[in-house]
Amino acid sequence: MPRAVEMPASSLLHEYFPRNWQAEILSTPPLIAPARHYVYPRVVEEIERGALQVLLRAGTSASPALLTFARGFAEPSLPHGLWTCPNPAQLCAACGGYVYLVDTEKPENFLQVPYRPVTAIHAAAKAGLLLFAGFQTLWALGAGGPAWESKKLSWEGIRITRVEGWELDGFGWDLMTDREVPFRVDLKTGEHTGGIAPPG
Repeated sequence: MPRAVEMPASSLLHEYFPRNWQAEILSTPPLIAPARHYVYPRVVEEIERGALQVLLRAGTSASPALLTFARGFAEPSLPHGLWTCPNPAQLCAACGGYVYLVDTEKPENFLQVPYRPVTAIHAAAKAGLLLFAGFQTLWALGAGGPAWESKKLSWEGIRITRVEGWELDGFGWDLMTDREVPFRVDLKTGEHTGGIAPPG
C-alpha cells in the first residue's frame, strides 16, 4: 500500500461538518487495489492522469474502498481535495474543479455538481449548506441533498467575500462596465439582491 498523504485542514481536508468516514489521499495508485474500487464519473477517458485517489473507510465496514476521481482541469486555483458535507455520511471530493458528492455507505451512489468547473467551495455551517460557485451562479447542498441554485449573479466570475449566518455577500463582474457589482444571497432560499446578469 502506498504512503498516504497527510491532509491538514488548510490544504486537502476541509472539515466544516461532522463526518462518519475516514479517508486518505494517496500519493500514488496502490500496487494492489482493494476489492472495492469506484471510479467517478463512471465513463471517462484517461482516468489516471491527474486523478484524485482516495482510500475510504466508512460506517461499520472493515474493508476500505478505493475511490478514483477524474480531474477536470489543470488550473491550480480550482478546488482540489476533500470536504465534509452537511450529511455526515457524504463525502465531497474536488479534483481540478470537477466536484463529486459520494454516499460513503454506498459509494456507487454519487452526484456530480453540475458546474464544469466549480470555481470555489464555501461552507455555511449555521445554514447547514455547502456552497459551490460557478462562473455565474451558486449551487447549494444541504443534509437532504441539493437545496437550491441561485439565478445569475455575474457575467462571468463570482467572488465571495463573506458567508455568515443566513447571508452570503460577494461580487459579480459586469462586462459592459468592466467592474464588479456587489450582491447578497439569502441562504434560506437562494434569492439575491444586487449582482449583474447578462441579458437573455
